[in-house]
Amino acid sequence: MNFTSQIFIFVLFPVCLVSYFISERLEGRVPWGKHIEKFRIKDLLLISFSLLFYLWSCFPDVFRLLLYITGVYGAGLWIQHMAGKRQYIRIFAEDKDGQPVCVRKVTLSFFSVLAAVLSVLFILIHFKYGGLVARCWNWLFRDSRMVSSAAAPLGISFLSFSAISYLVDIYREKARADSFIDCLLYLSFFPKVISGPIVLWKEFETEITGRRTELEDAVCGFNRIMTGFIKKLILADQFGLCVSRIPLYEVDIISVWGGTLLYMLQIYYDFSAYSDIAIGLSGLFGFHFRENFDFPYRSRSISEFWRRWHISLGTWFREYVYFPMGGSRKGQGRTLINLAVVFALTGLWHGSTKNYILWGMINGGMVLTERFIQNRRWYQRTPDAVKWFFTMGVTFFCWQFFRFASLSDVLHNIQIMFGMIRFDDIYCTWEYYFDRQTFLLTAVGMAGAVIPGSKKIREGYRRFTESCFGFAIQETVLLIFFGASVLFMVNSSYHPFIYFRY
Repeated sequence: MNFTSQIFIFVLFPVCLVSYFISERLEGRVPWGKHIEKFRIKDLLLISFSLLFYLWSCFPDVFRLLLYITGVYGAGLWIQHMAGKRQYIRIFAEDKDGQPVCVRKVTLSFFSVLAAVLSVLFILIHFKYGGLVARCWNWLFRDSRMVSSAAAPLGISFLSFSAISYLVDIYREKARADSFIDCLLYLSFFPKVISGPIVLWKEFETEITGRRTELEDAVCGFNRIMTGFIKKLILADQFGLCVSRIPLYEVDIISVWGGTLLYMLQIYYDFSAYSDIAIGLSGLFGFHFRENFDFPYRSRSISEFWRRWHISLGTWFREYVYFPMGGSRKGQGRTLINLAVVFALTGLWHGSTKNYILWGMINGGMVLTERFIQNRRWYQRTPDAVKWFFTMGVTFFCWQFFRFASLSDVLHNIQIMFGMIRFDDIYCTWEYYFDRQTFLLTAVGMAGAVIPGSKKIREGYRRFTESCFGFAIQETVLLIFFGASVLFMVNSSYHPFIYFRY
């Protein structure tokens, strides 16, 4: 099941929302309402619907999910217990006179969290990177080991990062592990369980208790959901349909360039649409998640692009990898190493194939290069338009590592784009793939990915919608296009979210 399926939008979502609102409104307002709050009925409802959502998506995985969450919760309790005892292990080394000297004291809770995090990573590697580990082993030791492929649980990457956040935040004493219901709600919450956004446990925990959905939250939530549906079904899916029809052979140059541009728009609108729907759904249940996208195609450098694209993933790496390694506090050399490690892991997080690894290396190399030249006078004098054009050019070509399954296909596509490969017999030219509707949607998509990110336009739009007339116009337009997106959903079978594969 996904958000753009009919069973979700017409059955699961309305039933869940009505049940939740009824339980929330009864808290403290009827004689037995205090019992609803005491037994956390509304949280149990969310957990039940989350497990149903996950079960409908993949029936066998829900049992593994429950077992996984139970293990994470038990590890969190143990880490919290050990942190409270403040017991240390002293590490000794010999000085120049051969006498033992204590060089470091390490808490037992550190070993507990280390073991727990390594266990989470082992599960992730087993399901997602077994083939990569086998290939590396065979290359290093000239062996021929084979790893039987096991179907990875749905959303394993996002689930693993959430579990690590849960364990590490407890170790750092920034959050607690007192309630199994809290852990179950955090790790199974259906708006984010499959494709994020990645919410840190210390932020999620603060919103569990005492939350209440106000009218403003409900309106904002529904607006975000409608915006996500419009992005996904009217823009991303139509771009995806066109891209899927363009072949790698017997195709003209214009079609290849056009398909590459459409994929660049598709992956942005597809993932940002999922994030909009997830944030909107969470808002309806009283949770306020950070933005996951901030108009990344307005960026004038790759560094800025990564501050605007998939913000929750960048926040996770910064919080649990970059800062613990020293961040930028230990000199330029160490900073560059830390950044290189982060981008290498970012590429690996998306997948174990050469495409993703090379994609991470290119992005990391660009960020490191920008660090070297950012204070150079010639770079600072370079017009913003030139920086933007170069950044979008790098992004434009890098997305091909996501689009194609192999590096040979990526190279083949680029060779066609620059005329290095030509076909004598072309049965369908660009006019077959790009009709008037595609041209119109492409223009709308390009403008929508850039223009609304302007501070002046956002401020003007905010002032306009503050008036009753402006608000009514906004809601009317959203409802019309949302209705159109639902028609697209009913009449089409093409609804896969790209990031479901991660």
